[in-house]
Order: sequence, then structure tokens, then C-alpha cells
Amino acid sequence: MSSVAITTIVKMVEALPDDLQQRVSEHIREYIADLEDEDRWESSFKKSHSNLVAAARTAKQEIAAGKSIPMDYDSL
Repeated sequence: MSSVAITTIVKMVEALPDDLQQRVSEHIREYIADLEDEDRWESSFKKSHSNLVAAARTAKQEIAAGKSIPMDYDSL
């Protein structure tokens, strides 16, 4: 993001009353934390994607070969 865009946002927030500035600040913090969390999740998923695909293939093969049994959810 360019410094012009950040400067514009800062000026917009500074023009607000103090209580609204605080609310905007809290909202932005939460939003950034959510974005960071999504980024970590996506990165983690990308790292494990090939393992998940391999596990799914193995499961399909075991099901086709009759080597699996249905899960009994009541016993969990």
C-alpha cells in the first residue's frame, strides 16, 4: 500500500471524534488479526495439501479394497 493511501486513511481517522477513532482503531486491529490468521491457515494448508491428497487417495483405495469399516459416531 502506498504511503499516500495510508496518509489518507490516517487523515480520515484523525477527523473523527476520539470515541470513533477508538472504535475504528479496534476494528482495524481485529481485521488485521483476522487477515493474519487467514494467512497462517492458508500457508499451513498449502504445506499440508499434498499430504491430505495422499491420505485421501489411500482412504479411497482402502475403501475400494474393503479394508475399512464405517465409523461408529456413537462410540466417539
